[in-house]
Amino acid sequence: MAAHSFDLPLTTALELPDKRVSENLGICFGLVVRSMGLAKGFTAGFKSLRQGEVSEYTDLLEDSRRHALDRMVANARLLGANAILAVRFDSSEVNQGLTEILAYGTAVVVTDDGAG
Repeated sequence: MAAHSFDLPLTTALELPDKRVSENLGICFGLVVRSMGLAKGFTAGFKSLRQGEVSEYTDLLEDSRRHALDRMVANARLLGANAILAVRFDSSEVNQGLTEILAYGTAVVVTDDGAG
């Protein structure tokens, strides 16, 4: 599977190398609520009875995180950002069979540091 790339820098760090934050635009986020679906949930339920990875859940959560990141980037763009710092994920079960994935970070405008 190819690595996902975004058209602006994302980092879990509080800064980007050789960049200076010129404007802090606040929190940006992307939220996704997903259901496994009856057929996949049934298969995953059987797999969970044995030890090891339940690939149906792994695939669902990987896809959900990418979708949440895409939405977060779109939200940051609406705010006028050209980078996102301190990116984090949060997840919870909304209801039985429904999982919420939240990607959030700080939308910023960065410029070249000029040092170097």
